[in-house]
Amino acid sequence: MNKKLKKLPVGIYTLEKIINENYLYIDKTNIALDIIENNEYVFLSRPRRFGKSLFLDTLKNIFEGNSELFKELYIYDKYNWDKKYPVIKINFANGNIRNRKELDNRIITILKENQKRLDVFCSDDKDVAGCFRELIIKSQEKYNEKVVILIDEYDKPILDNITNKESAFEIREGLRNLYSVIKGSDEFLKFAFLTGVSKFTKTSIFSGLNNITDITLNPKYGNVCGYTQNDIETSFLPHLNGVDLEKLKIWYNGYNFLKNKVYNPYNILLFIQNNYQYKNYWFESGTPSFLIKLIKENNYFLPELSDITIGEEIINSFDVDNIKVETLLFQTGYLTIDEVTTTFFETLQYKLKIPNKEVQISLNDKFIDFLTRNNKLIKNKNNTYLSLLEGELETFHKTLKTLFSSIPYNNYVNNNILHYEGYYSSVIYAYLASLGLTIIAEDVTNKGRVDLTIIINNIVYIFEFKVLKSTPKTNTALNQIIKNNYHEKYISKYKDIYLIGIIFNEDKRNIVKFNSKKIK
Repeated sequence: MNKKLKKLPVGIYTLEKIINENYLYIDKTNIALDIIENNEYVFLSRPRRFGKSLFLDTLKNIFEGNSELFKELYIYDKYNWDKKYPVIKINFANGNIRNRKELDNRIITILKENQKRLDVFCSDDKDVAGCFRELIIKSQEKYNEKVVILIDEYDKPILDNITNKESAFEIREGLRNLYSVIKGSDEFLKFAFLTGVSKFTKTSIFSGLNNITDITLNPKYGNVCGYTQNDIETSFLPHLNGVDLEKLKIWYNGYNFLKNKVYNPYNILLFIQNNYQYKNYWFESGTPSFLIKLIKENNYFLPELSDITIGEEIINSFDVDNIKVETLLFQTGYLTIDEVTTTFFETLQYKLKIPNKEVQISLNDKFIDFLTRNNKLIKNKNNTYLSLLEGELETFHKTLKTLFSSIPYNNYVNNNILHYEGYYSSVIYAYLASLGLTIIAEDVTNKGRVDLTIIINNIVYIFEFKVLKSTPKTNTALNQIIKNNYHEKYISKYKDIYLIGIIFNEDKRNIVKFNSKKIK
């Protein structure tokens, strides 16, 4: 690559290093200035590795008056750099915390680091709340300016223990003890900004901090984190020599926080660094094992991932003892907003979707791996994809039978999942979605709903599934597709259309009838 290109800030979250060492920086200071001028207490939720830490460090440098870093940025001639504020920064991003004792020890360590930097010391450095409040008051007195508080990954200690409720509850109480100090220190504070992945209920974490402004889904600040398409086509273009930008968009764009659709920065930086290889960079940086476990425990119908509509009250918050799978999938970045509508009661509804090809492939891949415990499915997947591409349905049939044969027997023990059509539909949906195919679950026609529709190149496959205790003489699933003319909506749009009826047997836990019909 051209040696004159700016370096890529992979894993760098400090503005000073980025500016002074000639790293590429996407200017977000126009948004930072707006937030500072119009808010006092701010909360922002974004998925991991979305640039929250860098934005928080940008705010820190603004409030500390480090004007030399901003000479070429939007904010430079629009902000009063003579005003400098003491900044207390708390960061839970590093390491894992397993219990309340470890949490309190970590907080005390962080507070001591702030004391040293600010040259202010607490008389009691063992009482978390007391030391935090004393640090705030003494900082205000020493610098004769109100204090700024910046908290990064405020919820990580809870999320690290989300599958262990006892630990999660006690850590939640420890965090409430810390954050409650903010509520009682208003007279000493200039500004506070908290970031995290999830949004817990105010009553569970912030304990009455009712004046905090949540900008997570405020369209005005929708681009506060992430790279826009304009960023890709301008600032990043010299780094993307010869890259198919439309393919890049399909793979990594698609996150929607009600302004422009954005890319996760981690994906773009790693894509360029790895010589334009399409991989699941963001997904693999944090395996969502707890999500897979929740999906399985709740017998979640995976095809619903492609068509979820939930209310504002659900998308906004959850708690340790009230975890909604859909909410967690959205807040952690595995689902994003497709569209927003208003109900008859003037409340908002959010239709969610999987954001891009990376997440579609990786999330469903993870589910299939978790379900089958079979690391030999790669060859089977290749055969499946080729069979659909070439209309070789006998080969396709064999690959599906191999898939279900690979599911361990103990997956069916002590539960009734083998009786449910949704279970078999979920397995096939996840398997085919992990191939990166265009999939429509519960496809609506004027005669009813199709279980599954797959589009690959100029070919459409329409599926209907049934689970029966015995093997019928005729394929009732295929007959249903034909009788209801589910394929009619695709007749004029695609070259080939295949109708496929699949019958599962409860006892055999596999396909006992697979019949197809080619329409055109």
